[in-house]
Formats: sequence, structure tokens, C-alpha cells
Amino acid sequence: MKYLCLVYLDEKRLDELPDEDCVAYDTAIRASGHCIASEALESVQTATTVRLRDGKVSVTDGPFAETKEQLAGFYMIEARDLNEAIQVAAKIPPARVGSIEVRPIRPIRETVAQAEERQRRPGMG
Repeated sequence: MKYLCLVYLDEKRLDELPDEDCVAYDTAIRASGHCIASEALESVQTATTVRLRDGKVSVTDGPFAETKEQLAGFYMIEARDLNEAIQVAAKIPPARVGSIEVRPIRPIRETVAQAEERQRRPGMG
């Protein structure tokens, strides 16, 4: 099952985490076969928030909401279950100064493809 591990931390504490620790963990998780994708994000100061309301696009500099901790990066992982995903997430270096939100990936593409297949094949499902 796929999980997204969202890395949150107060950007002021980012200097407490040596980049080498993060790169070493990234190398190890990729070698283990758990990592599908991972990236660090630039500062929240570089964020742009886009909204569509009543057909009009609104663009705002900055993050979606003011918070104490900001989204700093992510890992897309493969794990047997939530317990294994939590074990993997607990080793992500920013967990030491921030938090890691672990969320299952909703298989939206697969769900839509299955529904389309059922529609093409009457009497199935």
C-alpha cells in the first residue's frame, strides 16, 4: 500500500538537521525499496496558493494557512500496512524536530479505471 509521509517543522529549526542526515536517510530508504519518491521543499516564503472560486482564479503569495510548522518535504513510500509506514516515518530525520503526517494514498486512478471497465462490460460487477 502507498503512503505519503508529509514532513512538517518550524523552518527556524531546519538548521538543527544536517543536510547530510537527510540525504543519508533518503539513500537508505530508496535502497530498502520503501521509497517511491521524495523531495525537500523550498522555504514556505516561496509558496504560492491558488484558489478557484466562482470561476475566478485567486493567487496569493505564501502558504495556505499561517501555522507554527510548515510543510518542508515529503516521502511517497510503499509499506505493508500503517504500522510499517509509521516505522518508516519515525526514521525520517525531521521527525526529531517536527512531525511526520502519514496518510494512505487514495487509489483514485484505479477506482475510476475499474468503474470505466464495469461500464464497458455490461453484466459484470
